[in-house]
Amino acid sequence: MDLKEITGNILFIDIETAAQYPDYNSVPPIVQELWAKKTELRRKREEISPEEFYETAGIYAEFGRIVCISAGYFLEEEIKLFFKIKSFYNKDEKLLLEEFADTVNKFYSNPDRLLCAHNGKEFDFPYISRRMLINGVKIPDMMDYSGKKPWEVPYLDTLELWKFGDHKNYTSLNLLASVFGMPSPKDDLDGSMVNQTFWNENDIEKIVTYCEKDIFALGQVFLKLKGIQVDKQPILLRG
Repeated sequence: MDLKEITGNILFIDIETAAQYPDYNSVPPIVQELWAKKTELRRKREEISPEEFYETAGIYAEFGRIVCISAGYFLEEEIKLFFKIKSFYNKDEKLLLEEFADTVNKFYSNPDRLLCAHNGKEFDFPYISRRMLINGVKIPDMMDYSGKKPWEVPYLDTLELWKFGDHKNYTSLNLLASVFGMPSPKDDLDGSMVNQTFWNENDIEKIVTYCEKDIFALGQVFLKLKGIQVDKQPILLRG
């Protein structure tokens, strides 16, 4: 695989999520009960109450919501290499997902194209699909892999590429960026702060900027993992 093969053919994505409700007291009683049951084993290990644990609700598709999806791809023009990013964000999650689904469907007009995320097979891809079902949004054909064989699923995962078959440990995108000598994408925000930033600070723009930094780092980490040498620093383009 070389740069020409991936230019415009791999769509890198990253999502940011938050809890469905601003705080535990706002959660309907029946949902509180379901939350307690869903998280019982993990809470017992950490000796924490359902209310205290609710700040992590964003990582569960049944109790969370997507607040931002950033998507990017490499674009080579003359002597310059660009990484073009478009972010989808809206307080109405359904509208956000519809716009993203439309973009993915257009991208999939070429059946050789792929989606790539870090830990995407375990988190981003299934989370997006579940939230689409919950919101009544049709899952793009590219992401609807029910009945498909593993080699027919158009997903790449940088965590999987880094593991080389080793399934013991999780390695963060931030750590991979560091070992490859790249600046940290998490200089003023990290995933644990997204829920508070969304609900308490009402600062979606800050979350979008954070998500876009992640996606830019993801693209460059992918180049390293595939041994693709570039003689020019990618230029970030937004919009």
